[in-house]
Amino acid sequence: MERGKTKLTLDKTTFNMRGVITVLSVLILSNVWARPGDGPDTQKQYTDANGLKQGYWIIKGADKKLPGYSLDAKVEEGNYKDNLKQGIWIQYFPGGALKNKVTFKDNRPEGYTISFFENGKTQEEGIWKNNRWVGDYKLCYENGTVQHQFHFNDNGKRDGNQKYFYPNGQLMIDGSWTGGKQSGQTTEYYDDGKIKAKENFNNGQLDQATTQTFQPANATEAKAPDVTATAAAKDAPKTTVTAVKADEKPNLPEKTFDGEGYWKLYNKNKQIAKDGNFHSGQLMDGKEYIYNKDGILQRIAMYKFGTYQGDAPITDEDRK
Repeated sequence: MERGKTKLTLDKTTFNMRGVITVLSVLILSNVWARPGDGPDTQKQYTDANGLKQGYWIIKGADKKLPGYSLDAKVEEGNYKDNLKQGIWIQYFPGGALKNKVTFKDNRPEGYTISFFENGKTQEEGIWKNNRWVGDYKLCYENGTVQHQFHFNDNGKRDGNQKYFYPNGQLMIDGSWTGGKQSGQTTEYYDDGKIKAKENFNNGQLDQATTQTFQPANATEAKAPDVTATAAAKDAPKTTVTAVKADEKPNLPEKTFDGEGYWKLYNKNKQIAKDGNFHSGQLMDGKEYIYNKDGILQRIAMYKFGTYQGDAPITDEDRK
């Protein structure tokens, strides 16, 4: 009888061990043969037989070795297909706060894009397509209020109603654009809501004769807003205002630069110097092309609301 009991005990142990081995085998094989699913919980990053990245990847500080990021801090995450970024990719600040969400198509930003300040407030939001903003777009101050609210046509030119706001949320400028040029009436306001000026534009040209200006009730003009520099502005030049140089002129000699509306200016070497929308002689929204002493393009500085936002990538077309 004792022998029988002993045999029965051993048989149960053997059965249990087999069960454990079977479960381990399933887990191991599942891990070996796993392939990306539909989301970060199921997808696994891997490199295929051709050396191409596939699946959902989480890039950390140890992978990119960027300043400010610890080795285990997330830098970005998203899907790769055949080594190309696809779908929404998420980037983080070194401290872990969400930095931006950018939609990619074949490794190029294409679609809905939103970026954030490190305090969590939205910085800018819109649709990026063919290397330009299209449709509704907004840029915000660091306190979360909208700085300006634009609408772009399919060619990336401002079209329709465009608005600028003070940091307190009060409307600053309300006007309309057609094909990238200011048109019709533009109304400017003081930060207390009182009207500052009414201006009329025709194809980007200001009609000085019909311009009306109004003094505030206290006879002291309200100060221009202290535009908070964006995250990209840490690399900004010493001044965030880009001045128009004396030798920068429109390409057509019969046109005289009046500092209002859309202009494309060229330097003395007939290279593009500034391209965008101007107000009161200041580049408000557009690009400044910066060359070295040999005339070789070094940087393309982007300006929004008269403030440096960062550098745009230099394309082959820009180098021509």
